[in-house]
Amino acid sequence: MSSETSSANERGRRQEKVGVVLSNKMDKTVVVAVETTVMHRLYRRFYKKTAKFYAHDEQNVCRPGDRVRLVSTRPLSRTKRWRVAEVLVRSVEG
Repeated sequence: MSSETSSANERGRRQEKVGVVLSNKMDKTVVVAVETTVMHRLYRRFYKKTAKFYAHDEQNVCRPGDRVRLVSTRPLSRTKRWRVAEVLVRSVEG
């Protein structure tokens, strides 16, 4: 058994979310909007819910409009519990 698989088993599977960067005005922190589709209990119609997450961006590479993948991590501050794993799609500079 390799050391990579044993460390992954100890830590468990981390949660992942995909969202769009709203703001990068803080140092090493971005605000990401994650949109989920939920079915209404009574009317059985789908609607969208948006949640904002604060994520750690170590190199300050994210820009507003970028689509990013977030990974859960230990609490880094009072509000930050997520880390930017990768930038999936770059926003177009206008």
